[in-house]
Amino acid sequence: MADEDLGVVFPAGPDGRRSTAALGRAVVADALRPVDATGALAAEQETNWRAGYLPHFRRLVEAGLPSAGAARSIAAAGLDSLHRRMRVAGPDGESGLETLSTAPAGRALHTAEVTGGGQPEGELSLPFRGERLRGDALLRRLDRWVERGVVEPSAAEAVRTVAANPGWLALPGRTVVVLGAGAEMGPLTALLRWGAQVAAVDLPRAPLWERVLDTARGGAGTLLVPVTEPGTGADPRRAGADLIAEVPAVADWIAGLPGRPVLGNYVYADGATNVRVSTAVDALTVRLTGARPDLALAFLATPTDVFAVPADAVAQSVRAYADRSRRAKLLGRPLRTVSGGRLLRRAYVPGADPGIADSLVAQQGPNYALAKRLQRWRATVASAAGSTVSMNVAPPTRTRSVVKNRALAAAYAGAHRFGVEIFEPATANVLMAALLVHDLHTGGGPVHAHPWQDEAYEAAHGGLWRTAYAPRSALGLAALLGYGAARA
Repeated sequence: MADEDLGVVFPAGPDGRRSTAALGRAVVADALRPVDATGALAAEQETNWRAGYLPHFRRLVEAGLPSAGAARSIAAAGLDSLHRRMRVAGPDGESGLETLSTAPAGRALHTAEVTGGGQPEGELSLPFRGERLRGDALLRRLDRWVERGVVEPSAAEAVRTVAANPGWLALPGRTVVVLGAGAEMGPLTALLRWGAQVAAVDLPRAPLWERVLDTARGGAGTLLVPVTEPGTGADPRRAGADLIAEVPAVADWIAGLPGRPVLGNYVYADGATNVRVSTAVDALTVRLTGARPDLALAFLATPTDVFAVPADAVAQSVRAYADRSRRAKLLGRPLRTVSGGRLLRRAYVPGADPGIADSLVAQQGPNYALAKRLQRWRATVASAAGSTVSMNVAPPTRTRSVVKNRALAAAYAGAHRFGVEIFEPATANVLMAALLVHDLHTGGGPVHAHPWQDEAYEAAHGGLWRTAYAPRSALGLAALLGYGAARA
């Protein structure tokens, strides 16, 4: 058995194939079944999951709107289905995912510590278009984003609160575990600059760890690194662990770390591997919750998903649609006609409360959608159980994983023409790290009546929720308009 076939894997069907489509279809159907039998049947009978998954993921949100209980039932049933179906492959055969809750570690991980040589930053500053915004300049940028509908007002208010309390930045008494330490969208760099204690987990790849260790040495915080041998220091050749194959070892290492732990999920991989590593992280979360009841959870939700959004977001979008230019109105009518209503559709029915912001992007695929949705489900279930949870919608960002897709890169380059702001990674990282700091100092933020309100709180969606058009109806045109800029 090859190393890539070990650890958390998809279940094998009768023909021996590990079908990602069969797994996704079944999990979505199982999630819907407690509250929407018709939707569950429709998901089960979807014959082309790769092309037809979009409406079923939308239905997962719509079916939960009638009550908080319905939304929580969907989340719990989806997680239960995933844990029941996914498997763990080892040299001696396969077992159920539940075995990871008690399985012994295959090896012991030891801790190397790196302390940065810099001084902790004494105020919140945000890199933006070649500048660092602080003080009044930062507050003006937040006001501008709210005015343009780029972030929710609650997100701007949270960042203002952090800016007014710079002593929060170092997160005293906390240890933030960054799963996916090398990820572009993770908070590792910002937290280390602020003087926080961070535990980093990522694959055992020396070039990746060389970069992470250089970041730590240039920061002002403390970095804790899992290494294979005690007393060897932070050697990039001996650092890291494979989450897909080593949940017990990573769990035991994290459970023994000092400070109140925060488990931050920033993992990403291409295709089916994204579901495998996200499932492994969820199994890790279950195991750690039992070992450390004080565990807090942190996630970044993708903006290219389906969310319920507040009435004022609907109202701003409706105004933007009514106020679009004469030229836009003249061009939009024939485009909608020849496309059968698919192009340049209004985003919401006026007066919807809540509205449904459907920003799913077909090109990202059902595996990406499932990996991100299971994180939202875990946030919902953990929050209902009383855990501190930071789960915030991040803005669309020019990360390497996005811009390597030519269609998405072109769409991002043209998005500004439709009122959507695409962020640079440096800006998005610090913004989302500031929201994490706010959440950890406020117990996860206010208590809301319904999980959709938790997800909408502090969202920094880049304008996708408040633009005039349904995002997918403008995506193709944005790509056409941005193609030249994307090539450059």
